[in-house]
Amino acid sequence: MSVIGILGRKVGMTQLFDDKGDVRPVTVLQAGPCVITQLKTVLTDGYDAAQIGLVEFVKESRLTKAMKGHFEKHNLPPVKFMKEVAVVQDAEGEDWSVKVGDKVLVDLFDGTKFVDIAGTSKGRGFAGVVKRHKFAGGPGAHGHMFQVQGSIGASSYPSRVFPGTRMSGHMGDVTVTVRNLRVLGVDKEENLLVVEGAVPGARNGYLVISKAKKPPRERRGFSGEGTAINPLKASKRAAKGK
Repeated sequence: MSVIGILGRKVGMTQLFDDKGDVRPVTVLQAGPCVITQLKTVLTDGYDAAQIGLVEFVKESRLTKAMKGHFEKHNLPPVKFMKEVAVVQDAEGEDWSVKVGDKVLVDLFDGTKFVDIAGTSKGRGFAGVVKRHKFAGGPGAHGHMFQVQGSIGASSYPSRVFPGTRMSGHMGDVTVTVRNLRVLGVDKEENLLVVEGAVPGARNGYLVISKAKKPPRERRGFSGEGTAINPLKASKRAAKGK
């Protein structure tokens, strides 16, 4: 079995130019290094997974006694951010090919075209319905209350507000997963990963980066390997050749 994900941080966004001269917005990620801190198996926990931690400087005073004991049990460096990632079955058999203490580096994504990234979105505090739910609001002229919700229920029946009604409230600061971001570059020396598009969260925010669960199917002519082929014209040319 092998791990399919890694932990990291969001460095920031920039732009790159491809071979055609088009601008591509990209996000640079600090992916790893990580260490496996615990293994979950079907026999002991009911499922297969690996608990990994992002290796970075952490004061021991910031760790609880339970966390210190968890790390000292396997002689591991103290880590602050830990998550569980899935493992996949290797072709050689059911024996575990990973063990506690193994490193997980960015070379995990060699040959990977798409990744799924989960992070915590930016917190927006208490927001109204216009900002939180994209309501149109009222007229913007003088004498009108623009960013208001309006009526939310009837008086006689049902004499209450239905659960789930979109109203003002806390916005952001939730876990968001962006799927199928294209990998544009891997830097093994600096443990950097460059993906196309935006990633949830602010700078230096923690992320869980894993191989795409359902990668998109490459369309002919859009994979960068050649031009599109018209199947009807190709069949006619093949018939003439015969």
